[in-house]
Amino acid sequence: MSHDGRHTIGRWVRDRARNTPERVAIDYEDRLVTYGELDAESDAWAAAFHDAGLRRGDRVATLTGNTPEHVAVLFACAKAGLVLVPISWRLAAPEIRYQLEDSEPSLFLVEDEYRELADATGWDHRPMVSDTDARCQTPDDVGDDDGLLLIYTSGTTGKPKGAVLTHANCFWTNLSLDLTTPMDEDDVVLQVLPQFHCGGWNVQPLLAWWKGAAVVLERVFDAGRVLDLVERKRVTTIMGVPAIYLFLAQHERFAAADLSSLRRVVVGGAPMPEPLLETWAARGTVIVQGYGLTEAAPNVLCLPPEDAVRKTGFAGKPYPFVDVDLSGEGELLVKGPNVFAGYWRNEEATEAAFTPDGWLRTGDIADRDDEGFYRIRGRLKEMYISGGENVYPAEVETVLHEHPRIDDAAVVGVADERWGEVGVAYVVAEDVTAEEVLAWCGERLARFKVPKTVRFVDVIPRNGLGKMQKQELPA
Repeated sequence: MSHDGRHTIGRWVRDRARNTPERVAIDYEDRLVTYGELDAESDAWAAAFHDAGLRRGDRVATLTGNTPEHVAVLFACAKAGLVLVPISWRLAAPEIRYQLEDSEPSLFLVEDEYRELADATGWDHRPMVSDTDARCQTPDDVGDDDGLLLIYTSGTTGKPKGAVLTHANCFWTNLSLDLTTPMDEDDVVLQVLPQFHCGGWNVQPLLAWWKGAAVVLERVFDAGRVLDLVERKRVTTIMGVPAIYLFLAQHERFAAADLSSLRRVVVGGAPMPEPLLETWAARGTVIVQGYGLTEAAPNVLCLPPEDAVRKTGFAGKPYPFVDVDLSGEGELLVKGPNVFAGYWRNEEATEAAFTPDGWLRTGDIADRDDEGFYRIRGRLKEMYISGGENVYPAEVETVLHEHPRIDDAAVVGVADERWGEVGVAYVVAEDVTAEEVLAWCGERLARFKVPKTVRFVDVIPRNGLGKMQKQELPA
């Protein structure tokens, strides 16, 4: 891999501002930001970071909803050789504090809406407003292998790990995305995925800004509003998890909404149920399904629209530049320039993430048919996916065990029509109500990690080594 900065992401907005400065880059609640403005704004942030003493490799943490300012901060980090740590506003204060202590940012920028949450972490923070209009001179030494994003993923062992994505990872994953689900300069991308997710950058938005397309940036997902925006803004493409397409299809206006501008919609995070595929196909919309994970920045497998019906339930074939294989036990393995640099300051976890010959272990069991299509069969570990968010039972179990009156606990993901999967907590305890258990979790965990139901049992079944035997829990 070259180190000469040819694949650095700061170039993208620079080149666009030079060539198409008046074109709209971001449409945020009807406020239009041009490529020229985005370039100047990111320069201002980069200059401010430099003035504050930040240097190549330093981290900038953010707690913010989707905003144009956050996009400018990302491009500023790209230009200045800094690493953006976008923290989820869905987390509870103790979870945020852990990520701040682990990533040690030089700056913690907080949008006004999340100030109280930031205050509760006890961490020093600054408002998310830039106060300079200086031009940034990009350091000559920003290289392809420098970190750009540090994104925390839930940990199988109870503590989240920070995945470092380099400029090159982002470059190659966007190039492969473009070769599979191409984007044009006249595309209008609707972004509802949060920017603390890898997919909030690398599945459409960054590609759109590379190509000179417009991104309609939304803070939260609201089905009625999305249908309105598709009509009003002539949206051509969206990325979402299956739950988003389910809520849209269930909306009273879905059948009558004008979806004629939609060229294709992209779905990831979990397989799309066949009836839902049919509902969207009946509205004339092409659906592209994919599979990925943060550690692969995230794009791994893609199911082209022409195979969507014939290969329902499959995740697809590898993206260009991505190689996949199956281990002896059927685990899906990934190699390619999109694969992450490792976990932040965690050599042990990084080593465990790869096979001895350098393949990334996904933790997913898959099979491959005779045409080369892959299907995800299940998790090697116990993670479940609730509304597109990964939940590791170990993390929730750790919190349950900290309760003074809970003797033992196990968490299992079960199917749920609305969210795909939700958690059930099996608890061994005396003098504790289900409400108390849920409240305890709610204060310490993001809402999507809080179990939906609590079941009290006499014992959590374990084997001779003390390992939980969750399959023996009552269904």
